[in-house]
Amino acid sequence: MRIMVIGGGGREHAIVWALNKSDKVKKIYCAPGNAGIA
Repeated sequence: MRIMVIGGGGREHAIVWALNKSDKVKKIYCAPGNAGIA
């Protein structure tokens, strides 16, 4: 599964962090993102 998260705040960082733990997620895209998400 490919997922795009839109936003660059702490909430989006937490969402990306949680999604990254899943084996089902192959790729996560972030727009605009932030330094913590990178």
